[in-house]
Amino acid sequence: MKQKIKEQSAEEPIEEAVIEIPEIKEDKRSWRQREQDEREKDALAKWKPKTKIGILVKDGKIKDIDKILEENKILEPEIIDFLLNTKSELLNIGQSKGKFGGGKRRAWKQTQKKTAEGNVPTFSCMAVIGDGAGYIGVGIGKAKETVPAREKALRKAKLNLMKVIRGCGSFDCSCNELHSIPFKTEGKCGSSRVILYPAPQGTGLVIGDECKKILKLAGIKDIYSKSFGQTRSTINFARACLAALSKIKEKNR
Repeated sequence: MKQKIKEQSAEEPIEEAVIEIPEIKEDKRSWRQREQDEREKDALAKWKPKTKIGILVKDGKIKDIDKILEENKILEPEIIDFLLNTKSELLNIGQSKGKFGGGKRRAWKQTQKKTAEGNVPTFSCMAVIGDGAGYIGVGIGKAKETVPAREKALRKAKLNLMKVIRGCGSFDCSCNELHSIPFKTEGKCGSSRVILYPAPQGTGLVIGDECKKILKLAGIKDIYSKSFGQTRSTINFARACLAALSKIKEKNR
């Protein structure tokens, strides 16, 4: 932004001075997200790797995540934070208490254990991470409180990172962009079964809301789907969708 300011003096004539004012970018993140990002940066700065791969990643000798996923198993979640810029989402696997069982869906699943001392509650959480460019991970965490359960779920999601092969396999679309999947695939977990079909650009994600979070973080924008079985059990439904995405890599070999 440039703004003209006129300067006037008694002896000199009027001159136009040009002052460049830098643009101020607004930070749309909430204060909780800012605190969480600061904590992650501090944790990465203080991180002391314990594995050979972690040492090589921190020293800058390994910069390709594909080599690590193909040859070795990731044992430290900080490796993902160093190499990828990931985002996270929580899946609604639980249900809040309501009259006649009509509670709303929520991210925390609460269970109780009967003991001699009383009821001991436990919270479960399912997290999804991805960079929007073909990398996705899902993890489940359990703890006696909600915050530790979320941290465990995020940690396990980073350790379970996998690569999703994208493409354009629809007959109605002739582009070569990576906006869908290359061919039909199917996944199953328990009684939940999901079939994914490639779709042309502009279709969107024609699938359940919880699987939409997984596909968005994987970088898939257009897809058709069919689901069978108990799709209300979000954990099995999400695992079936993840199994379908993992089969693309197996068939592509």
